[in-house]
Amino acid sequence: MKNYDRVSKFLEIPREVISSAPKITITGFDEILIENFKGILEYEDFFAKISTQIGNININGFNLKLNQMTDDDIVVTGKIENIDFENKN
Repeated sequence: MKNYDRVSKFLEIPREVISSAPKITITGFDEILIENFKGILEYEDFFAKISTQIGNININGFNLKLNQMTDDDIVVTGKIENIDFENKN
């Protein structure tokens, strides 16, 4: 068990807050919220590659738009076809 997992359990704080791990929330087939993202590596209306602390998140679909972006969070909307992950390990 990693140190941040122990601290997270002891303090009852979500793991992503302590470790900078991304939290991904998918709503239906048309919205994905990525918390704790680092940057946008690639963006087209059919593909987005989002960088996180532990790897990249690839989103494929149609009419993709980057919405509600802050320093830590991003919302991608459109017709999402699939999502895949690239680990840094």
